[in-house]
Amino acid sequence: MWLFLTRRFRMWVILTLLAPLATKVLRSLGQLLERRGGPSAVSNGLLKAGDLGERARVKLGGKPRRGR
Repeated sequence: MWLFLTRRFRMWVILTLLAPLATKVLRSLGQLLERRGGPSAVSNGLLKAGDLGERARVKLGGKPRRGR
């Protein structure tokens, strides 16, 4: 079915649905790892990846979210 969607619509779906979802998942995994074993290189990397997605969203015109 993905094949039948136009390129522009597929990009819209990726940017509006999948990118924020991936950002939330990465941040949640990073926080979970930090709660379990304290800060590590992996948890810091996941949190930075989540923050990168958030900064990109704000830069493109979104409102910043309140909590982490």
